[in-house]
Amino acid sequence: MPQLDPGDPDRVALHARDVEFDWSQLPMHWIPGEPFATHWVNFLHLVLPEGERWFVEVFKQALPLINDERLAEDVRGFVGQEAVHAESHQGVLDHFDAHGLDTRPFVDQVRWMFRKTLGDRPLRGKRAESWLVQRLALIAAIEHFTAFLGQWVLDAEELDLAGADETMLDLLRWHGAEEVEHRAVAFEVYQHVHGRYWQRCLSMLLATAVLTILWARGMRFLMAADPVLRGTRRPRWRDLVRTGRLGLTPSYRALFGAIPAFFRPGYHPSQHGSTAQAVQYLASSPAALAAGH
Repeated sequence: MPQLDPGDPDRVALHARDVEFDWSQLPMHWIPGEPFATHWVNFLHLVLPEGERWFVEVFKQALPLINDERLAEDVRGFVGQEAVHAESHQGVLDHFDAHGLDTRPFVDQVRWMFRKTLGDRPLRGKRAESWLVQRLALIAAIEHFTAFLGQWVLDAEELDLAGADETMLDLLRWHGAEEVEHRAVAFEVYQHVHGRYWQRCLSMLLATAVLTILWARGMRFLMAADPVLRGTRRPRWRDLVRTGRLGLTPSYRALFGAIPAFFRPGYHPSQHGSTAQAVQYLASSPAALAAGH
């Protein structure tokens, strides 16, 4: 079981867990009778594999700039965890692709965004470092959202009561717990290599806009491509309100209400989320236990 650092109760030694998931029995609507809530979460599977591979590449480039060994250790743990996250969510996509929900058209667009728009550029010197810093700031902002979602899914007992698929819940909670575990790393890396407040704020504005657009497009795509629905349902604003009230998705008020904290000059990710709760879940996760962690 991971141990909390007695000198810093929000820090644990980060390490990757070599988990595996069996998707052979996963139903298309793994929250029974709730295609909207199912696909709200499925949107994460569309963006996370490519997004987290991008995180890994950017942080590998940042590692030589870090002269704090404790932070460098956290970065290596972060990279290992994110690499496993990417492959675990890729397994869900592969299952969907093989069972009538072809995710490839949307995933191809996501891949283009991360590899071309946000990928490496033929730059040198200060310009190369500036481009790296811009991407680190954006990752710090995105990690604010992933930490929020991680804590939400750890708390979301309503998913259990609704009969959500147990394997999917374990994937989401294992991933969510690790997001809570390492929620401070991206922010601290940005602060270490640059740390300008104005750029941090701009990165959150950009992340919020891009993720909102991606989510809206991703929901339309998933509902249209769903082989069970066959184009008979479209995502609606009232579905987001309804499922949020039921606790099957984060409420839009909670999700957007979490954003302002990032703009506070004294903000730090440790101010939100429970490391102890994350560690407790990881000590009982079926996938983590099977992996020997």
